[in-house]
Amino acid sequence: MRGILTRWLREPLVHFLLGGMLVFVWFAWRGTPVDAESRTITITRAEVAALASGFAAQAARAPTSAELDQMVDDRVREEIYYREALRLGLDVDDPVIRRRLRSKMEFLAASADEGMPPPAGAIEAYFNAHRAQYARDARLSFDQIFVSSAAIAPDTARSTAIVERLNQMGDNWAALGEPISLPAHMDGAMAGDLDARFGPGFASALARAPPHQWSGPVRSGYGWHMVRLIARGGGDIPPLAEVRQRVENDWRAETGDARQRAAWRLLRNAYRVTVER
Repeated sequence: MRGILTRWLREPLVHFLLGGMLVFVWFAWRGTPVDAESRTITITRAEVAALASGFAAQAARAPTSAELDQMVDDRVREEIYYREALRLGLDVDDPVIRRRLRSKMEFLAASADEGMPPPAGAIEAYFNAHRAQYARDARLSFDQIFVSSAAIAPDTARSTAIVERLNQMGDNWAALGEPISLPAHMDGAMAGDLDARFGPGFASALARAPPHQWSGPVRSGYGWHMVRLIARGGGDIPPLAEVRQRVENDWRAETGDARQRAAWRLLRNAYRVTVER
């Protein structure tokens, strides 16, 4: 138990979530949250300025007095309806609101994770393990099939089944893919050309694939692909300082899901859950 607590306290993403809870408690104590029973509404100068600024950003001009008055009226209407909904308890046990709050928490957690600096030595270790993919004028030979524009990536079982089938199909693999205006095979394609044709990040993701076997899914600007890396070659490898941001982006892309799952497990371990059946 002590070891779990220690790991929990060291997790940066957990620090962020705990910090958010502390901020919530602080403002609750200070009385900042909306009082549904209050009949007093104050629209501050800062809020009026924010409304005007938002209008100017969209319309490329300052709002007229009438337009600003209308935005303030809409803000008051929103606040009144919000308070009345809270007063009637419409937020309690509403599945739509619960899902929306969950989505906001997941977004905040992901944003916090992206903002955390990598652990000491992580970028150097990743670069040393994947040096070949950062070679100047890197060229990649590969096969690919387009599997779907739908969200296949989270469906691990489906992805695994497609990869296993492809690795068993021999030369008939092209029949498994969906039609798309992209070549099924490319030989010696430069990384920059691949990103221009398939979308940014495709070449880096492809270069990380294990050689001579099907793997994936790999995302392009069109959707998801299964890929088989046949050969990877290129010129000299630049120093880490020259490509550090690219290496960090690749490290985050490859480890992001695992880091967020680890942070979720630590948060989950802080709760005692009883399921009655």
